[in-house]
Amino acid sequence: MIRLSENFRALFYAPFYAAYATGAFAEAGVEVELVASPSPPLTVKALRAGEVDVMWGGPLRVMMTRDVEPRSDLVCFCDVVARDPFFIIGRAPRPGFRFADLAGLRFATVSEVPTPWICLADDIRRSGVDPDALRRIPDRTMDENEAALRAGSLDAIHVFQPHAERLIASGEGHVWYEAATRGLTAYTTLVTRRSVLEQRDDELLKMTRAVHRTLGWFAATPATEIAARLGAYFPDVAPPIFAGAIERYRRLKLWGADPVIRREGYDRLHAAMRAAGTLSKDIAFDDCIDTGLARRAMA
Repeated sequence: MIRLSENFRALFYAPFYAAYATGAFAEAGVEVELVASPSPPLTVKALRAGEVDVMWGGPLRVMMTRDVEPRSDLVCFCDVVARDPFFIIGRAPRPGFRFADLAGLRFATVSEVPTPWICLADDIRRSGVDPDALRRIPDRTMDENEAALRAGSLDAIHVFQPHAERLIASGEGHVWYEAATRGLTAYTTLVTRRSVLEQRDDELLKMTRAVHRTLGWFAATPATEIAARLGAYFPDVAPPIFAGAIERYRRLKLWGADPVIRREGYDRLHAAMRAAGTLSKDIAFDDCIDTGLARRAMA
C-alpha cells in the first residue's frame, strides 16, 4: 500500500481526489491511502521521515531542500498541475490590465504558501515594475482578503479557486490577471524519495498510470459531473461555483495532458525562485525530476 499525503485541501488539486472518486487507483491495481497533512512543510517532513511514501506538492520545496542539502533524495516523478492556479481579482473591471496598474492600489497577496507570490513577483519584475515597491498586504488569509475586497477595503487580491469564482459570480470581483497565461510553471507533482522510487517501482508505475488515466477523464468529463463526484471533498463549495471553477481552470489548461514534468515549466519556476532569492544557487532539473515512470505510464 502507498501512503499518499495531501499537501493541503485545495480545489486545484481536484485530479488527485478524482483518482480516488473514480476508482482509478484500484483499477490500476495499486492500493493508495490518503493521509491528511496539517501543513506543506510538515508534509515534507513526514515524507523524509518515512511516515508517508508519496506526497503531492510543488517542486519548489524539493528545490529548496536540495539548495540547503545537496544530497537530498527528494524527487518529483508525476506532473498534475502544470500551470499556476492563481488570479488577480479586482474590485472594479480593468480591461487591458497591466502590472503597473497595481502601483498605489491596496493589493493583498497570498500568505498561506510561498509559491504564488514568488511566481507573481517574477511576472511583475519581468514587466519592468519593482514588486517591492507595491503597496502590498502580505499577511492575511485568502478568506480574509476575499471578505475585504467585498467590503471595499482592498482594491485587488491574489487568490485561487473557489475564491475567484465566488467573486466573479457575485459581480463583486473581476478578473485582472490569470497566472496560468504565463505558460508552463511546474506547480504540483507527486514527490517521493529516490529509494522509494527504486524499491517500489511497480506500485508507483501503477499509481502514475492511474493519474494519467484520471487526467484524461478530467479533460473529457462535464464539469457538473466532476463537481458532483468530488463534492464530498469540498462541502463548503456550492456545486455551480465548483463547476465554474473547473471550467475556468480547464480553459486555462491548468492540468497537464499527461504526467511528464516538462523542463520548460521547471525552468520557469526555478527562474522565479532565483530572482526572489529563494535559491542560493542553480538546481539542475535532473537533480529534482525523474520522468521515467511517467513516460512508461504513457506507453
